[in-house]
Amino acid sequence: MSSEVEYDCIVIGAGVQGSFTAYQLAKRNKKTLLLEQFVLPHTRGSSHGQTRIIRKAYEQDFYTQMMDECYKLWSQLEREAGVTLYRQTGLLVMGPEHSDSYLLYKNTMERNNVPMVILTPENFSQHIPNVILAEGDGALVDINAGVLYADRALKTVQGQFQKLGGVIRDKEKVTDITPGPVVTVSTSAGVYRAKSLVITAGPWANKLLAHIGLQLPLEVQKINVCYWEEKVPGTYDMKKRFPCFLLTEGEESDRHIYGLPSNEYPGLVKICYHIGSETDPDHRDKQTDRSDIGILQRFVARCFPGLIPEPAVVESCMYTLTPDSHFVLDCHPAYSNIVFGAGFSGHGFKFGPIIGKLLCELSLGEVPSYDLSPFRIRRFQGNTKSAL
Repeated sequence: MSSEVEYDCIVIGAGVQGSFTAYQLAKRNKKTLLLEQFVLPHTRGSSHGQTRIIRKAYEQDFYTQMMDECYKLWSQLEREAGVTLYRQTGLLVMGPEHSDSYLLYKNTMERNNVPMVILTPENFSQHIPNVILAEGDGALVDINAGVLYADRALKTVQGQFQKLGGVIRDKEKVTDITPGPVVTVSTSAGVYRAKSLVITAGPWANKLLAHIGLQLPLEVQKINVCYWEEKVPGTYDMKKRFPCFLLTEGEESDRHIYGLPSNEYPGLVKICYHIGSETDPDHRDKQTDRSDIGILQRFVARCFPGLIPEPAVVESCMYTLTPDSHFVLDCHPAYSNIVFGAGFSGHGFKFGPIIGKLLCELSLGEVPSYDLSPFRIRRFQGNTKSAL
């Protein structure tokens, strides 16, 4: 089927970032087409699963400040659609008290007046039962952090986009992109034209950017999403106000370990290592490295006495990492009407509403609401390959 309809904008990739971009464009009365290569909903990318952490606790001011508006935009979507997308649990941040990383979190939150509670070794177990705080570790709680219901959020924003007149075409893989004042996008099922194009293709970003002569320094990793069984059901339950948590570094690793209270699988707590092994997104399951699970087992045995230190369920997700773990939000260096969001590095879901707003602004040629210098491609210099 070939369509001769010309759109104001085409968005490629119906994960959280693309769906929010399309929704923001439709709110601005732009005729928008959202393309997705797989049948929706699916578990092939980075936006599936039932839960994600939402937090203001960050090492960098710019993320903490962006989250301020982001919380408001999530609430706005909840009101518009009449659904609950967020549950406040708090986020426990732990790490060596005098380490750079832990102090960056603490200082950034204090500087930005993020509501928080500092815990001490004396009162820790009173506030956070059934967790062992390592000797010398500091602990604080980002009070307004919590859990986003991810699958529900994605379905909701796509539904709102369609209510605003937006068109979603799934099971349409993009086969070619021809730049110009009007961009032409060819798919497995048709040809579409638009005044502007936004690419939010997650792990497939570079495969699509190759059509327009650009390659970014992105590494796709497969993440093992692990669920751990409670010895006594309800010990770490969301209903009992158990918080999400983030360990900045510990005895097992200098990388982040994070977790969410038991919710989607009754009696199972999600605890993951914030790094994986490189993979090809089209052959994700060929990557079978489980070395991260050994790290998590040792961590669970040391810090979570109420969990069986063997994962009960292991699922998969993909991260698309940039060298500095900051996002890519920019226009094509030669075609200003082609915009892309990429490299969300395993921490982008919570930012969906604000990323959508920013990519919408870029695609309309407007001055973005935030300083995008941390996210521009010029920071990579020699790492960006252009075939132009």
